[in-house]
Amino acid sequence: MMKKIIYMLAALGVSGTAFAAETTPTLDTGDTAWVLVSTLLVLMMTIPGLALFYGGMVRKKNILATMGHSFSAAAMVSVIWVLIGYSVAFGDGGLWVGDMSKLLLNGITKDTLSGTIPEVLFSIFQMTFAIIAVAIISGSVADRIKFSAWMVFMALWVVFVYAPITHWVWAPNGWLFTKGALDFAGGTVVHINSGVAGLVLAYVIGKRLGYGRESMAPHNLTLSVIGAGLIWVGWFGFNGGSALGANGSAAFAIMTTQVAAAAATLSWLLFERIFHGKASILGATSGAVAGLVVITPAAGFVDVTGALIMGLVGGAICFWGTNGLKRMLKADDALDAFGLHAVGGIVGAILTAVFASEMIMGKKIDLLPQLFTQLEGVVAVMIYSAVVTYIIAKAIDMVMGLRVDNEEERIGLDLSQHGERIE
Repeated sequence: MMKKIIYMLAALGVSGTAFAAETTPTLDTGDTAWVLVSTLLVLMMTIPGLALFYGGMVRKKNILATMGHSFSAAAMVSVIWVLIGYSVAFGDGGLWVGDMSKLLLNGITKDTLSGTIPEVLFSIFQMTFAIIAVAIISGSVADRIKFSAWMVFMALWVVFVYAPITHWVWAPNGWLFTKGALDFAGGTVVHINSGVAGLVLAYVIGKRLGYGRESMAPHNLTLSVIGAGLIWVGWFGFNGGSALGANGSAAFAIMTTQVAAAAATLSWLLFERIFHGKASILGATSGAVAGLVVITPAAGFVDVTGALIMGLVGGAICFWGTNGLKRMLKADDALDAFGLHAVGGIVGAILTAVFASEMIMGKKIDLLPQLFTQLEGVVAVMIYSAVVTYIIAKAIDMVMGLRVDNEEERIGLDLSQHGERIE
């Protein structure tokens, strides 16, 4: 029973509620109801949220295929998660990886608790995080990846990249968790991890035909605006649900999420007006996503002032990440998974140490040691994600090929990969 309490604390990243471990855990229906709702909200972020957001930003001939990447992520990752992913992430194990004790959710019944909620609910809540992490990667390789290769990549990436990093950060015996790394809702686990993986995959698969020479303007930004709105609303479950209870921590996480997203939107629009002459609606949606990413590792650790500053800073830096840094990297990260998610996650992880609030956390955080721990986590996740993603991508490319051929790319993935098209 004690371990189930620790699982809850692992998602919080701190032991501020450790008093709960002093009593035998019992099911709390309010906590359970909130995490049930949060699970639905996080799944909505991917389908239809991210599917629409990404789908609207590609050319007409690739809309269905791009949306299909997110939809297929919900299917593939769900199966892989219950088969092995949850066990690797949260099974009994050592510092680096969980064991195979929870394959197919072995040993989990309707009465098994993780803190004050059923462990099966904790598992599916975490599943939705894995789903969106994988779906984010698809933005980097939009318009040119084989659907069959994408399906294989997802299965391997969840097992060998996502689940081990989840264990590091959120399992009670994970090495970053034991060091005291703060990641409330997935700044490192989801966003740095997926953004770096997306960049590596973009390098391996190569640039789109005509990149830099032909117009690749979004076909339907209406879809992207609707998708961004669903993502914004769903993020309340992403961050607020990571409190794993209907409590003050969840309420503050929702407030800081809203403030940071709003501040980053305004920051992005300001810089876009200064550098590009006009503030675009696509820029507004990108700014909102940047703010949501930046606040994710800090949502339950900072106060409103911290969230406001993090949003303003994050919007500005992610604007640079999708413009200046993108040109420097010379990769065709088609929908800016790296510039938004990896850059935003790095900024958020670092600023979490700076703005961690004693009032919120119930204890004082020593800035320099915590900053070092945060940086250690950022660097470790970036290196591991990059190296293992590269190995997986090269292996798939050698065996079955990652990329469609030139003719298939010219006619579009909707028709070449799925036999469908939008008229």
